[in-house]
Order: sequence, then C-alpha cells, then structure tokens
Amino acid sequence: MDRQTLSALAHSDHPIAAPASESTVDRLLGRAIRRPDAHLLDLGCGEGAWLLRALRTHPGITAVGVDISGQGFDRTVESAARLGVADRLELRQEDVTRYRSPRRADVVLSVGAAYAFGELLPTLAAARGHLAEDGVVLLGDCFWEREPEPALRAELEDGPQKYADLPTTVARVVADGWTPVYGHVSTLAEWDDYEWNWTGSLARWALDHPDHPDRDQALEVSAAHRRSWLDGYRGVLGFVFLLLRPSPC
Repeated sequence: MDRQTLSALAHSDHPIAAPASESTVDRLLGRAIRRPDAHLLDLGCGEGAWLLRALRTHPGITAVGVDISGQGFDRTVESAARLGVADRLELRQEDVTRYRSPRRADVVLSVGAAYAFGELLPTLAAARGHLAEDGVVLLGDCFWEREPEPALRAELEDGPQKYADLPTTVARVVADGWTPVYGHVSTLAEWDDYEWNWTGSLARWALDHPDHPDRDQALEVSAAHRRSWLDGYRGVLGFVFLLLRPSPC
C-alpha cells in the first residue's frame, strides 16, 4: 500500500486532517471569510474538507483546492453534489508550488501543508502571491510546546521543515510582513482526537480486511504512529492556527 493510500485511510474518520474540532474549524472560517462573495484557495487541501465545510455554511462563496495527491477528491465531489455546492467548488490535482491561480483569493488556506513548500516562510510567500488586496491567510502549522529530546527533534525534523516554540514562530511570521488578527492553539483533547482517529482508522481497516495483502502493513503503520505519538511528541509538539493579514509597509 502506498503512502498516499495509507494517509487517506488514516484520515477517513478525521478528514479535516488537522488537530481541530468542528467548532474550531467553523470559528476560524467564519473569521477568515469577511465577504459574502469571497473566493477561497486552499494550498495543500487534502480531500478538500475545509473548503466543503466553508461552502456549506457560506452560500455565496467559491473555492478552489489544490493538492498533489488527489486522494479523496471523488468522495468530496460527490458530497459537494449532494449538498448542492458542486458548482462553487473546484479541486485540482497539481503541485502547489507550480500552481498559478487565474483569480486572486480573498482567503488563502494552508493547513499542515508547509512541508510542500519546504518551510513556513516559503508557504507564506506562496500564499501572498495568490492573495487579493486586503485578503486573509489561514495558516496552520506545528510548533514545539516544549523543548523536545534530541532524538524526537531529529525524527520530526528529518526534512527541510524545522519547528520553533510558539513565540518564535509568531515572531518569524510577523517579521515576514504579516499581522496576526486571530489564532487558535490546538488543545490536547483536539490533538488526542485527531491521533486516535488517525491510528484507529488504519487499525480498524486492517482488522476488517484480514485477507487483504496490505493488512499487516496497515497494522504496523498504525502501531508505529501510535508509539511515536504516545511515547514521543504528545504534549511536546503543538499546532497553531493563525489568521494573518499583510502588515502595512
């Protein structure tokens, strides 16, 4: 089973793909969407769950989601048709770093997708390139709640993206020319719900398909992730959502 299929299975019970409750998502979207005819762009949209939720509650908006995977797009399109919002949603399977929007967005979202751009600040640079004048960026990314053990830091920072504590993370964003107008730090309960869904979805699928050739792999990935979370980054790695507007020059 490839990595994208595993990820899709893991997120099947938590398609928002971020440690946030439904009420948190609705509150963030409600603050970000300031016009009844707003246009939204989600860079690294996953299945497009955030956009689908926005379209359901804001009947005048339009939305485009871009993700290199495309996993779950069919399911989201079906849901959009059932809800009567399909004509306002476009999902594109494309590299977010190469995507060029023909229309400026009033809200640019990038939730847990900074790895696609390499780092946090390149993510914001990409968002700025798509943002309409007086637009809002809804950013979601990890930070260190407390200093991690060296082995844990090495495990979670094995790519180009590095994390900092919350004050440093926000300071970097501000120094890059952004003003936070709202924020939310995921609670431990939101993290736990996300992780139990992530690991549980894989385990349940494996147990429900005892004869599938990928059963053992799914169980192994679920168990390894659960150990990494419970024995490693639980209470150490945090997640913050920031609503950002460009600072005055």
